[in-house]
Amino acid sequence: MIIKINRTNNGKSFIEELETQLENKKTVLEGLQFIKEKKDSTLTFRCGCESGVCGSCAVKVNGVERLACKTKLNEGDFIEPLSYTAVLRDLVVDLEHEQKVLNKSHSFLHQYQESEITNEDEKKIDRQSNCILCQSCYSSCPVLEVNKDFLGPYALTRALRYVNDKREGDEKSIINNIQLNGVWDCTLCGNCTLVCPQFIDPKSDIMNLRMKSVQAGYEDPTLQNFATIGNEFDTGFDPTGGFNPSGGFDPSGGFNPNSF
Repeated sequence: MIIKINRTNNGKSFIEELETQLENKKTVLEGLQFIKEKKDSTLTFRCGCESGVCGSCAVKVNGVERLACKTKLNEGDFIEPLSYTAVLRDLVVDLEHEQKVLNKSHSFLHQYQESEITNEDEKKIDRQSNCILCQSCYSSCPVLEVNKDFLGPYALTRALRYVNDKREGDEKSIINNIQLNGVWDCTLCGNCTLVCPQFIDPKSDIMNLRMKSVQAGYEDPTLQNFATIGNEFDTGFDPTGGFNPSGGFDPSGGFNPNSF
């Protein structure tokens, strides 16, 4: 079985075809391990638990973010590193941004308050707590193509986890710190939800955070810009529909041809 790997060495990228000599039932990770052990010991990749829990083996397989240990290997597969992060070597990327975006979003417990936690309370934060920081959602996000400062899906999902935690006594601090390059910058495309191996739904989490932001007094800045543009642009349309309350009817229907 021949697969292709997008490799990087000393800052130079190249695509290499390698033979695995494995059956189709094997995983991508097993294929990479075979190549490293039998073909090319310089091939570099990350792996840990090999059971889909640690998230360290995330790569792109045929353009889609996957956990290598949970993805079946097929003839002609194209394997490459995750997007929007610096490639250190081959399939290993720099994860320095991970701590930065979590700190920027203040996605942690700020002010502990004693509170009785019920099963319903646990359900509100259970799904978001299952994030393994595999970076799949981050790599799939198209916003990062144009805005490198965007906090990204997992940071915002983590933010919601603490906003919904009854033990957090200062959830407003989290809401305040996810406005700039945060909840309003998301396009709600849903890529993050599709690639999450833990079946978390960052798209819904971000929509939830938008609602909580509005409740906290914030509003979508894009709507503000739209309103400003609307005030400056004369469409030539008369909302009265040509009706003159003083009498008479305007046959133009309220349309002003001189407005253009």
